[in-house]
Amino acid sequence: MTSRSSLIVTTNLPFENWTEVLGSERLTGAALDRLTHRCQIIETTGESYRLKDAQRRRRKRTKE
Repeated sequence: MTSRSSLIVTTNLPFENWTEVLGSERLTGAALDRLTHRCQIIETTGESYRLKDAQRRRRKRTKE
């Protein structure tokens, strides 16, 4: 029996900066090789919704 599942990975770092987080070029290369095999990469641009919400809440607190 074949099993299929989905995985979503989100990050605000481009692939070339993953070595800074994972600490090893070899580990980063292996991880990216496995994650990007037969995948769809969706890149978005624009402001972060979480950052925008945090700024809105901060402004609201300072007005009170």
